[in-house]
Amino acid sequence: MTIERFRIHRLNIPLVRPFRTSFGTETLRDVILVEAVSSDGISGWGECVTMSWPGYSYEYGDNAIHVMENHLLPALATVADTDDPYEVRAAMEVVAGNPMAKNAMSTAMLDVWLREQGESLAHYLGAVKDEVDCGVSVGININESVDELLAEVAGYVDEGYRRIKLKIQPGWDVEPLRAVREAWPTIPLQTDANQAYQRSDAQHLASLDQFDLLLHEQPLEQDDWYGHVLMSQACQTPICMDESIHSVMSADSALQFGACSIINIKPGRVGSYLTGKEIHDLCLERGAPVWAGGMLETGVGRAANVALAALPGFTLPGDTSGSSRYYEVDVTEPFVLQDGRLPVPTGPGIGVDPLPDVLREMTVWSTDLTVT
Repeated sequence: MTIERFRIHRLNIPLVRPFRTSFGTETLRDVILVEAVSSDGISGWGECVTMSWPGYSYEYGDNAIHVMENHLLPALATVADTDDPYEVRAAMEVVAGNPMAKNAMSTAMLDVWLREQGESLAHYLGAVKDEVDCGVSVGININESVDELLAEVAGYVDEGYRRIKLKIQPGWDVEPLRAVREAWPTIPLQTDANQAYQRSDAQHLASLDQFDLLLHEQPLEQDDWYGHVLMSQACQTPICMDESIHSVMSADSALQFGACSIINIKPGRVGSYLTGKEIHDLCLERGAPVWAGGMLETGVGRAANVALAALPGFTLPGDTSGSSRYYEVDVTEPFVLQDGRLPVPTGPGIGVDPLPDVLREMTVWSTDLTVT
């Protein structure tokens, strides 16, 4: 495999409804797709899951493009003809941090290599499932009534989603959780605070145990490891870490310290699907459940996430929702829920391609980066 160039495509895709979390609201998805093109003319695709502003992470769209062009591209020039994805990952370690940019470029290269080999990403990673259970993430609706929240959740339940996740923050937690649990007494239900709480809120979060929740996702700031230990001790509901997990080492520390007992794996947050698999393997060995997080991906990122979620340790429904959860029109053929599940792509590489006409229509900017 020889990568001759990368093309960065920047798209604007409206969301079907505003998506609000404790760190901000999105109405338009600023999507960055990376296309790697080999000397044989084979294209591979990766999605950079940054937002347009540094809210969820210090990485954001403009920053990621700058890092890819000025720092990762020179690093990857030394391994442009390798057939070893692990060499690609190692070459990028010269650049500190920036896992979302790294994941986008390395996934595009991995996609090319797998297409050349005729192997699916799911098979390469070690998938054991043909389809994966899907959950859905419901944003904060603090300016809407609980009745409007219930109407939104009812739509997802009718679509067949196998787990409901409510985004929460102080002032928007007890009432929405009680309403959803009373309306659906047995549906798997969990929360996601996106770091919105403090150690002093431990007893308040413990009071949410009454709603029979699967887990609390990332209640405290990502660096507050001891606070998560205290939260795990205070709550019967299991604590799951998301933003705190950036590597195999951080996952190992989280489990060893007792800061959490469940881990959310996002390849964009940990830098590559290879690292995502390694975290999965660690958790599988420890008996710690994992699930696949989401970042409002298009079909490009969704296809790769579904492949990862087909590994044996992914025992909880992830945020691998259908395309219609976020987009009226996806950049690929849409992912459609089938009895609450999505099929795992079986084609070479990630198994999907952007639809040329849709890609062209949605693209607001693009540039070619030549590997030299």
